[in-house]
Amino acid sequence: MRVLVTGATGFVGSRLVPTLLDRGHEVVALVRDADGYAPPAGVRVVEGDLLEPDTLSPAFEIDGDPIDAAYYLVHSMDGGPGYEERDRNCATNFVEAASAAGVDRVIYLGGLGEDREELSEHLRSRREVERILSTGGPALTTLRAAIIIGAGSASFEVIHGLASRLPVMTTPKWVDTLCQPIAIDDVVGYLTGVLEAPQTRDDTFEIGGPDVLTYAEILRQTRRQLGHRLWIVRVPVLSPELSAKWLRLVTDVNPYLARSLVEGLRNTVIVEDDRLRDLVPIEQTPFEVAVARAIDRPGRDDPTDEVPIADSGAES
Repeated sequence: MRVLVTGATGFVGSRLVPTLLDRGHEVVALVRDADGYAPPAGVRVVEGDLLEPDTLSPAFEIDGDPIDAAYYLVHSMDGGPGYEERDRNCATNFVEAASAAGVDRVIYLGGLGEDREELSEHLRSRREVERILSTGGPALTTLRAAIIIGAGSASFEVIHGLASRLPVMTTPKWVDTLCQPIAIDDVVGYLTGVLEAPQTRDDTFEIGGPDVLTYAEILRQTRRQLGHRLWIVRVPVLSPELSAKWLRLVTDVNPYLARSLVEGLRNTVIVEDDRLRDLVPIEQTPFEVAVARAIDRPGRDDPTDEVPIADSGAES
């Protein structure tokens, strides 16, 4: 198939592009700065900005033929003033361009979380993006994930930073919230799998790894991979404001991301609908294996896309 990947230089997109090539697909990468992107051989690079709709149409064709499917992997992970409007405008411009080009399918990676719950600002924004993408002509397939484990994942880098620096941690009750993290390799496996499974059109699926853990267990197991033990002291009250300030104090996370991470921790994020496992069977990666791979990855790369990918419901 002819496939467009937005967010191609981000955490997920940079891993998805070579996988699509390996599976025989033709790939277009939409990036904001072509000079700053070193694509794998065979990728057609188009420079454009989702906030500037006039720049988008060249990304929706290869040698004059329209693309078949497009991945939407863009989200303002670090927040900041006006991020909801930016995400709204990006999604609107994208789906209008995809519809005009006659794209058959759009695949979107969003955040896991129950709509019936009081969602955080970031997760509400992702739901809005999902709704906007569903209004266009292309059939929409949405995958919802919680924390994605891998070097360069914003949420995992915070977990790794906490686990590596703090032998004793004072936390509020959110440390006992359940989460179902997923390895980046599994996310890419599902993203490529739904492209090749026509029965996943016009549907929403939840994806997660084989382990359901509390955040306390996630932190402990990550620190154990580093060869140390972690003691956690729970306190009855620690407001989101104080939790975010504490997170910024002990890690390198920026203020907006710190707050969005903490706000997202109040929601249980586990898979309740596992239909995709039958439609796209993959060998799921255990949490400890995913952490070991993330820690050992050379270079511990960071996302370089100017509009980072949404990589976790828990980060919302």
